[in-house]
Amino acid sequence: MSKKEEYEQKTEQLLEPIIQEYNFELVDVEYVKEGSNWYLRAFIDKEGGITVDDCEAVSRQLSDLLDEKDFIPDAYILEVSSPGLGRQLKKEKDFARSIDKEVEIKLYKAINKQKEYIGFLVDYDNEKFTIELEDESTIDIPRSNVALIRLAFDF
Repeated sequence: MSKKEEYEQKTEQLLEPIIQEYNFELVDVEYVKEGSNWYLRAFIDKEGGITVDDCEAVSRQLSDLLDEKDFIPDAYILEVSSPGLGRQLKKEKDFARSIDKEVEIKLYKAINKQKEYIGFLVDYDNEKFTIELEDESTIDIPRSNVALIRLAFDF
């Protein structure tokens, strides 16, 4: 397990009781370097959407726990926020919640000369995603070929 994965996993463990206390959902945790700064980001959600006050409450409690446990030696910036409209779907619960919703899938390698598909997620398993296209046909897309899958949104 890499340092990045270890920090993300330990942070998730610290977050779980906080998230349960507020009846929120932990969407994702990421530890990333952008420019010269490290960021520890926690994405949370709830029915009806997350507010700034929700993020602040979780951030304060998490910050105290991170200071106490002190398992990340690097200087980093802590951010707690909503996952946003265009968030990437990563976990099984994300896929289950997105059945019958419109998704955008970007591929590593083209299928039928296309590297991007938009359609309704009708099924998924460990091997593939099945989406229904605009013409009502379906296509199976191997998970190993998926660079990104997220909910589609129109402006």
